[in-house]
Amino acid sequence: MSLKEERLQILKMIEDGTITADEGAKLLAALEEGATKSEQIKSGGQARWMRIRVTDLNTGRAKVNVNLPMGLVSVGMKVGARFAPEMEDIDLDEIFQAIKDGAQGQIVEVEDEEDNERVQIYIE
Repeated sequence: MSLKEERLQILKMIEDGTITADEGAKLLAALEEGATKSEQIKSGGQARWMRIRVTDLNTGRAKVNVNLPMGLVSVGMKVGARFAPEMEDIDLDEIFQAIKDGAQGQIVEVEDEEDNERVQIYIE
């Protein structure tokens, strides 16, 4: 995904009300900073993207689909935290440490039966 596409995706999230304008501005600023950092990451097995997915359990339809360069992990985790229904069960520090240690693949999956949503976070 190009930088331009990522900007448009963030603006679409603001338009849809998925994130606030303030959060969008922070993401856009971090995207500019993170773009340079993520370009420096080599593809030799290192994770390059954080993918956050929120899907409707009834329809299987994606409600949120965010792809962030690894340079924006801290911002991405904050956005993901908005959607994870039972955050008291998730230790963000443990997730950050796993990412620093090179974890890849799905690192979080939470189902909220009340809102019929599944939140998944992947590191790829």
